[in-house]
Amino acid sequence: MNRKILAAVEASSLKSEVPSFDIGDTVDVHTRILEGDKERIQIFNGVVIAKAGSGSRETFTVRRIVAGEGVERKFPLHSPKISTIEVKRSGVAKRAKLYYLRDRSGKATRLREKRDETTAKSKPAAKKKPATAKA
Repeated sequence: MNRKILAAVEASSLKSEVPSFDIGDTVDVHTRILEGDKERIQIFNGVVIAKAGSGSRETFTVRRIVAGEGVERKFPLHSPKISTIEVKRSGVAKRAKLYYLRDRSGKATRLREKRDETTAKSKPAAKKKPATAKA
């Protein structure tokens, strides 16, 4: 009984269109900021290092480097403060949490990019010369 009521309340606060992104993806998170009576959009871009929760409590953590320091920020996925989430680059991650990136700096923090199947098929394969038999 309680779960049905909780699910009904949560369903009303869920966003209808949520972009699909994964751990390791580089994203731009557009957040609404209120300054006095004005509202503006601020962009926080970085690598998604963690996802947690489910339903209306689902969150994701984005990490970026600012002036040589690592900055991490947790965002609720279904928050009305988040206007859009743009996926800039898809990275390959073999783990559910990329906390090991905290200890790395420079080029060591880069993730390999996912291969897009459409571009992989469109590239022609290199042709090999037929072997000639010598008598």
